[in-house]
Amino acid sequence: MEIFMPDQAGLVVLSFLGSALLLGLLGLAFLWTLAAGKRATAMRILAAGAVFGGVYGGTLLGFSWTSEETLLRAGQQKYFCEIDCHVAYTVTEVSTAKTLGEGPAQATAAGMFHVVTVRTWFDADTISSRRPPDMPLRPNPRELHVYDQQGRRYGTSLAGQKALVGSTVPLTHPLRPGDSYTTQLVFDLPADAAQPRLLIRDWSPLSAFLIGHENSPGHKKIYFALQAQAHASRAN
Repeated sequence: MEIFMPDQAGLVVLSFLGSALLLGLLGLAFLWTLAAGKRATAMRILAAGAVFGGVYGGTLLGFSWTSEETLLRAGQQKYFCEIDCHVAYTVTEVSTAKTLGEGPAQATAAGMFHVVTVRTWFDADTISSRRPPDMPLRPNPRELHVYDQQGRRYGTSLAGQKALVGSTVPLTHPLRPGDSYTTQLVFDLPADAAQPRLLIRDWSPLSAFLIGHENSPGHKKIYFALQAQAHASRAN
């Protein structure tokens, strides 16, 4: 399964940019006519802007209200738009451990460490015709959290990540078209954290204004299921 966030990303981004430009021009026209003493014209421009903004906002919320939560299994991909290309993320492995690392760098979990291996892939087939085919990409920052069945949220474990320093690649590492790498993310989950799932999503606040984007108000999310495939007392 391949899920694009948002679907038809190019059209969605162009719709947002065009709408923002039009509203900006209407705002300037409103201020200019108001300053010129043309109050009636200014009010008509204001009304037009309000109607257009309402239509865009209504469409944004409509897509959110009709969205459905998705749970991706191992090997299934979630794509993110990088404007002129796409990057795909996949959870390839999940393991658990009480301790990580050795010697002074060893870390012990308060509950149980969940080590999640995420594959980042620059899909060469998604490159825009305007982008040089061999141009490297540094993926945009992502927000990462694990949620359990009770809705509790967990960030990465600082101690756990330090124990893996040198053995994992950061999610913002540059990629060339077709390249991929894996990143290990460590979460310290309590014993009663049932059915954990990982949310990888855009960090940019502007994504909340994109129609059909999971960051838009009320939109359901696309998670990765975290089913441990191995158990160990220590991982290096």
